[in-house]
Amino acid sequence: MNGGEAVYQVLRDQGVKTVFGLLGGSMLELYDAMFEHKEIAYVGARDERAAGHMADAYARMTGGPGIVLGAQAGPGVVNLATAVAEAHLAYSPLVAIAGAISRPDLGKDTFQEIDQVALFAPISKKSVMVTDPSRLAEMLQDAIRLAMSGRRGPVVLHVPRDLMAAAVDTPRPGPVRSAKAGPPPAAAVSEIIEKLAKAKQPVVVAGGGFKWSDGAASLKEMVETLNVPVVASTGHADVMPHGHPLYAGQGGPRGNTVASGLTKNADFLLVLGARLAFNSTFFSHDYISATAEIVHVDLEGAAVGRYFPATLGLQADAKETAEAITAEAKRQKTVPEGWTSWLKQFEQDRDHLLVERQAEADNDTSPMHPRRALAEIREALPENAVVTIDTGNACLQSADRLAHYQTPGLITPLDFGLVGFGYAAAIGAAASAPGRPVVSIMGDGGFGFTMTEITTAVRYNLPVVAVILDNGAWGAEKAYQQEFFGGRLLGAEIESPAYDKVAELSGAKGFAVDQPGELGAALSEAIALKRPAVIHVKIDPNSLNTLRKDLFKKD
Repeated sequence: MNGGEAVYQVLRDQGVKTVFGLLGGSMLELYDAMFEHKEIAYVGARDERAAGHMADAYARMTGGPGIVLGAQAGPGVVNLATAVAEAHLAYSPLVAIAGAISRPDLGKDTFQEIDQVALFAPISKKSVMVTDPSRLAEMLQDAIRLAMSGRRGPVVLHVPRDLMAAAVDTPRPGPVRSAKAGPPPAAAVSEIIEKLAKAKQPVVVAGGGFKWSDGAASLKEMVETLNVPVVASTGHADVMPHGHPLYAGQGGPRGNTVASGLTKNADFLLVLGARLAFNSTFFSHDYISATAEIVHVDLEGAAVGRYFPATLGLQADAKETAEAITAEAKRQKTVPEGWTSWLKQFEQDRDHLLVERQAEADNDTSPMHPRRALAEIREALPENAVVTIDTGNACLQSADRLAHYQTPGLITPLDFGLVGFGYAAAIGAAASAPGRPVVSIMGDGGFGFTMTEITTAVRYNLPVVAVILDNGAWGAEKAYQQEFFGGRLLGAEIESPAYDKVAELSGAKGFAVDQPGELGAALSEAIALKRPAVIHVKIDPNSLNTLRKDLFKKD
């Protein structure tokens, strides 16, 4: 068989149902195989970066791998770099099959030739070129295995143009198998129970490890068994169902004051599947107790105790660890509840936060305050909704103001802090979960990066609803210019087209909202239509926040 057919067979045997890409001449044989067999769906984006974000989100929703085709050597592959970097810092198992120039032309400054392997090396788990036709299928299988093993992440496999047409060996049949991490040793689990029994103010910090291991139910059972409050790490507010009596929401600088107060004042932190890294802590004791005893469990051993010293560090799977702790706690039946006053204070603080959030929902100023907009979104979202958000001032305020009831239910740019990620990610999420409403919350600037992908959602009938919070600015930068540079604005204020009209011209449904009370109804209607839609929302341009006040000096 030719190389394109071999690649197709590997993907099919792996159980891949959908791939994303942009057609290019470097792998037409693979496209021909997909057309012939029709067992793998294809979503063709208008830009390779967007295709990569779609595949990244698809991986996060399904557990991976997410497959993206950089089907044109040179510029097409380079366009993927941003998406691969995003997946790299999100530990998402993106597998990029990247076209490359033919082997006889390598090293001759050939048309569209660059050192693709070197370009992707620092932003992926591995970047490697296939040079032997007999190893094409094998190396693709290895790429999938590596992407899915241990701490997951992107792998880029570069395939020279002539290999797609060359005669290659038949792939080994069957799916690729990767090793799975297990629970910590029994003695360590007993030690965790002992430490917990001595605590007066314990907190569980839960991260993305529970999402990759499909462990949300195990987390919920554990905290209910232990009767300990739980805080989500940044970007993973969907690890517990909204409104659960033991769930404080997202902590850290991008979270709420109740969750951050718990981790700052705790005397015992059980950290599972989270790194306690910059996004969640700013590496500061403003968010993590300086005196707490920390038990830190993560799939990646190098992450354990890296930023905050751990009295007990374990390399293990989050779900398996939670299940082992639950089993041991039930077996012992001696876990005390010596933190009654701690829990009572948490409940009071959470009730006060809910009152504050309700006040935000009742704010009827015009132009609409972004937090009023987010409150309307929260109320309108169905419990099975998937939400993607972007980076930026307006979206930042949504990090802990939405409601998630199913895991996975939230996809964010995480540590790469990428503007323009959310809408393309929503398309990938919709492709992975037909039947679940998918809502993308974007700023007006960020949506401009990928608004052409409205046509992709329309073409493939993926009913993504984009909610554009338009404050007429690159909001984060404008806030800094106002606070630290005397209000001297250059480049911060922008003008966007009527995105609802752009949606209509692209074949989607468009809504325009500029008054409090209109957004919730528009969102409910858009979701009910079950077709692509864009809601352009005018919000108060003066409601801006500065997150990092240590970066600049005031005039």
